Amino acid sequence: MAASITSPCVGLCSTTLGDPVCRGCQRGDNEILDWFGLSGDEREARMAELDALRDAVAGRFLRVVDPELLEAQLQRHGIRFRPEQPALSRAVELLRVGRTRIQALPRYGLVPVEAALGLDVAELHARLSQALAEAAECRQAQQQAHRNRVSLVVPPEST
Repeated sequence: MAASITSPCVGLCSTTLGDPVCRGCQRGDNEILDWFGLSGDEREARMAELDALRDAVAGRFLRVVDPELLEAQLQRHGIRFRPEQPALSRAVELLRVGRTRIQALPRYGLVPVEAALGLDVAELHARLSQALAEAAECRQAQQQAHRNRVSLVVPPEST
């Protein structure tokens, strides 16, 4: 039996609506198209990059005070996560799914940081999503700039 290919897709691809970067998984349109052509190591590296991006951005809004409680709530509500996925990256998924139902973040092992104090969960999610979209667009621009530099390298003529 073939092993399944792990993907960061959350099933809400905004690239189908014309976004250059998916608001669900934070991958660029080319990265999404190329995903299944990547080696397992390349996919793992990209997943780690996306987790780091989510961790950094979510950390501007949230702090995980009880990772075990967060995991238990994710399991309770059937929210998909990976064992190696950082807690703040998992929190992004929790807010995406539960933003209209969550009443108290501490019941999920989370607390808002100063920048998010006083925001209801839906507004916190909206701001977090906007910040993630901006960070993902920067990531895509950096990847494109790197590809452009690599393609401009011309090997020397052989004599």
